[in-house]
Amino acid sequence: MVRHKTKTIQKFDTNLKLVRNADYILLHFTDILGFLKGRTIPVEEVENALTEGVCFDGSSILGGVSIEESDMVMKPDPSTFAVCPHYFYDKSVVSFICNIHKPDGSPFESDPRYICQKALEKTSNEGYEATAAAELEFYLLQKNEKDEISPVENHLIDKQRYFDIAPGRDITESYRMDLSSALSTMGITIERMHHEVGSAQNEITFKYSNPLTTSDNIMRYKFATKAVADKKYGWTATFMPKPWFGKAGSGMHVHLGLFNPKTAENPFYDPKGYAYVSQKCRYFIGGLLEHARALCAVVAPSVNSYKRLVPGYEAPVYVAWSKKNRSALIRIPAFSPTNGKEARIEFRCPDPLCNPYFAYTAIFEAGLDGIRNKIDPGEPVDVNLYHLSEVERRKLGVKVLPTTLKEALEEWKSDEICIQAFGRENADKYMELKMQEWKEYAAHMPSNKAEITRWEVQKYLYA
Repeated sequence: MVRHKTKTIQKFDTNLKLVRNADYILLHFTDILGFLKGRTIPVEEVENALTEGVCFDGSSILGGVSIEESDMVMKPDPSTFAVCPHYFYDKSVVSFICNIHKPDGSPFESDPRYICQKALEKTSNEGYEATAAAELEFYLLQKNEKDEISPVENHLIDKQRYFDIAPGRDITESYRMDLSSALSTMGITIERMHHEVGSAQNEITFKYSNPLTTSDNIMRYKFATKAVADKKYGWTATFMPKPWFGKAGSGMHVHLGLFNPKTAENPFYDPKGYAYVSQKCRYFIGGLLEHARALCAVVAPSVNSYKRLVPGYEAPVYVAWSKKNRSALIRIPAFSPTNGKEARIEFRCPDPLCNPYFAYTAIFEAGLDGIRNKIDPGEPVDVNLYHLSEVERRKLGVKVLPTTLKEALEEWKSDEICIQAFGRENADKYMELKMQEWKEYAAHMPSNKAEITRWEVQKYLYA
């Protein structure tokens, strides 16, 4: 039992009883590549953790510090308190997401969460509040006696498809309900859920927020998705962008918006504009299109990401924008012209293996660069881009996204946008780690570049 109330604990006094009743506390943070890390403490240590933080070896974390400066401190953010469903651990467990500090109390400059926080401050200084949402797709799978993976089965392979409702046949529907309940328990507001295009492929959508909170929710969404699948069903949930050749890939479409707190208006809205968006919104889109190829190194960060970004599976390939059109990289989701607060854009090339703190930081930096420099996105393309010839696309000025991680990293080096977003030292750390990843894959590269290699499955299936 927690013995004393501190001022820090009193900041979330309504949750104090839940903290006291817990057996253990999970302290989570995200490393530079987007992997969830952390440690567990008994509940008796909560007061010290909240006030002083918990020390750990930062030299053993990817993107951390050198061994001679290894001591780091993880300090829980009280606003991120969450309760884990009991069956996750068969114990009473609560969790916090932490900020990473140096021993002197100053923020650790390479903490992705801190980098995202700084980006929000920069956006605020320019007169905007950023809003962000995410749609994460994932597969539920199982392995056979030969260690081969397939979508989960119910006598026959689940053959349900997009938006199918089939009680008794779609064995993933109950799973989605259980996951939604788990996420609600953890404080995440669920809006809707459905079966996706692929067999046993799913999507659950939660409420938008600012990019920092949305990134926190993404990390918890992935954590809970895997826990529910494993603990309650004996399945594996994977966020690998392309587990199988010939099947739909899993993306993480992101929705982006701006709000002007001084005028209480949405600067993306114009009732007379194309798709009811403003010139400022068009400039934001222009910034994203201008930097799209470099952004891929952050938002599509794996070798496997580029097996997803191919024509024919609704994954974006062509650098263009439009309203409604899902063959374009950026689209304007439909909304009522009388409801201007709903004006936003959807950026469709990110996938669930990205580090969300980095992804939103880089994306908003690119969009705001478009506003600052009035970058024209060109005319919208309202036709199916997959049906156009290469000559027709060239006439429209439509570029193509990188086809490999290496190509995306080369674009990164020739575009300063990610360095502006992260700072050169962090950008260099990320580049070095991702180039090493590419070199590892190169030793296993198949003659058919579309093939999903065993190396990829081992590398990304559980990521």
